[in-house]
Amino acid sequence: MEPALTIYNVNDEKSLSSQSSLRKPQLDPLCHILTPIGMLGYGFDEALTHQALQDLKNSNVPTALIIDSGSTDSGPAKLALGIMTSPRGSYERDFTKLLRLANTFHVPLLISSAGGDGSDAHVDEFLDIVREICEKGNNSYKFKTLAIYSNVSKAKVFHGLHAGEVKGCGASVPELTASDIEGAATIVAQMGPEPFVQAMEAEPDFDIIIGGRAYDPSPYVAFCIFQAEKVLAASGKTLTAEQLGGFTHMGKIMECGAICATPKSASAMATVYRDGTFNIKPLNADARCTPSSVAAHTLYEKSRPDILSGPGGNLNLTRSIYTQLPDQRTVRVHGATFQFSRDVDLPYTIKLEAAKMVGHRTIFMGGVRDPILISQMSSFQSRIQEYVITQNTPSSPSSGEFWKLGFHTYGANGIMGALEPGDSTFQPREIFIVGEVLASSQKLATSIAATARVAAAHGAYPGQRGTGGNFAMGVGGKLEVEMGPCAEFCIYHLMPLRVGEEGAKRIGDNRVMSKSDSSTLPLFSWKMSIIGKGDLTVAPEPPVRSSPATALDPPRQNPRPSQPSTLNLTSPLTLTDIAPVIRSKNSGPYEITLDVVFSSLPVYAIIKASSLLTPATLARMYHLHEADIVWCGFFDQAMAWKCTLPRRGDAGERRIAGGFMEADVHASQQYAGLLGLELGEEVRGRIRELGLGGGGE
Repeated sequence: MEPALTIYNVNDEKSLSSQSSLRKPQLDPLCHILTPIGMLGYGFDEALTHQALQDLKNSNVPTALIIDSGSTDSGPAKLALGIMTSPRGSYERDFTKLLRLANTFHVPLLISSAGGDGSDAHVDEFLDIVREICEKGNNSYKFKTLAIYSNVSKAKVFHGLHAGEVKGCGASVPELTASDIEGAATIVAQMGPEPFVQAMEAEPDFDIIIGGRAYDPSPYVAFCIFQAEKVLAASGKTLTAEQLGGFTHMGKIMECGAICATPKSASAMATVYRDGTFNIKPLNADARCTPSSVAAHTLYEKSRPDILSGPGGNLNLTRSIYTQLPDQRTVRVHGATFQFSRDVDLPYTIKLEAAKMVGHRTIFMGGVRDPILISQMSSFQSRIQEYVITQNTPSSPSSGEFWKLGFHTYGANGIMGALEPGDSTFQPREIFIVGEVLASSQKLATSIAATARVAAAHGAYPGQRGTGGNFAMGVGGKLEVEMGPCAEFCIYHLMPLRVGEEGAKRIGDNRVMSKSDSSTLPLFSWKMSIIGKGDLTVAPEPPVRSSPATALDPPRQNPRPSQPSTLNLTSPLTLTDIAPVIRSKNSGPYEITLDVVFSSLPVYAIIKASSLLTPATLARMYHLHEADIVWCGFFDQAMAWKCTLPRRGDAGERRIAGGFMEADVHASQQYAGLLGLELGEEVRGRIRELGLGGGGE
């Protein structure tokens, strides 16, 4: 189904206001939600959130601080090795600000996916951080704190595997094996909103929720449901698909902070209405939301922009509508719906995540400037491989020893490898090589790396003139750099749940635990604790002062910026001339997604009607078969095109983010080939007519 064209002219305030008022005669606020930063531990400007809460203080509308803390973006090490995304000190810093805000304005604080992976251990570590802050001179603090846990037992996953119920999360994910489960250090499940809602309903006067691994919008959706059910209680009505769709859509945008703004920013605020409509705006006055910037965020990190799968169903955005409000900084959104899977006789599924150790890594690195060697680098690296094999006889399989050697050749194809578009005969002036070794032990990895480095430095090659050495090495005074354990995602799969399993049981609740059929017990669990002394005689804290701008803040500018000045509609040659946003990002550990966003409806219509951005074009550019492409298409609401590809290695093998020889864990540099995509004479001519006629940007 093609989505309706519902982008409104952001400069036509009167028209927008009129359309909005006709469509929504009355909107009753349900709640306000503030997100100071899209990822806990990254730091944020406390003064912005303080001012926003001050402005809302007398609104009599429930308000919450909600922050996501989880992602697979940074790779598998968190799940495999038990580390956190950010250093503990970064979380302590951010929690200090958040607890001060929560205490000053008496608003609840909800945090999901503690520590990045959402493991039980990291939920407990976040609880410890809150305790420590309350004990360090903050005697006035007293927080009723709910902790929700999301670890899943291996026995539960084995049961699903043996029943044939566990499936890969997408076509790029391999089938789950028993060895994957056995090797997993910790298995977590992405909970939906249900555990949050149940904990809130049991303790409605809660102050803090620290959640385990959760679907990113879950705490946002849960807080909205919690507030909406208070309103619906008297009427006996239930939540509609439109309300749940709006709550989920809002959460999907807000969990990234104000990345949906232009320029992208850190802190965002949403006002949610009872019917599911919501407003969204950045807190930083130098940024603004526009209909296209908010709609375009739906593409971000997603395999497709129109139907977004999550726990228990799908968010349908094919009829979503985005309206610029008169302040020119706020966008109003409605039209999304949520389709419960059980309503169409499909099971409620959750995503399981886990990682395992697969060995130890050592790297060596250095540069090559000799054009004679650069011209034959591929064959030279093959000879290095052969030399290392002759010096290190492979052990027998029964010994358990193994090693692998690969090369990242920066300056040629070090980032994209086999997906590198363009002329394969291109020869750079210099290259930087990182040799990567994976082995069964650190000792063996370092030995293999040293042998390969010697071959790189002193190996002979046809036409050689520089016999003193081939390799400019010793960066940082190191010849080999031991990287420690190497982790790899091993579970990224969907598991169906029986009715009731999607919820959470209170730890210690014998009434729940005594159920005869243990297979239908809730999968998740939660507990309550009181943290802090609550000494009201303690003097209030000093006022918050605005902090200086950081790298995450947008540069100072007119809050109503003009369209990008780098576009060229009068003599366009490539995609860069007509599209202000051309980007790539990971969509989970196994996929790479490409987005192109246009800022003119006429230009977008020309590209959509052309054959410029098609599966055939992308397959040819990225050296794939069309059948390999996960999704490719247009999304009218954002005036955008999207294509999702599998991660692949040089030999066509599956690659996994953060694993051996994977060099772009965020996949944020995979778009570069699109920048130079030639438009073709017909497209260029039609766009030139727009530019000359004033119908373009």
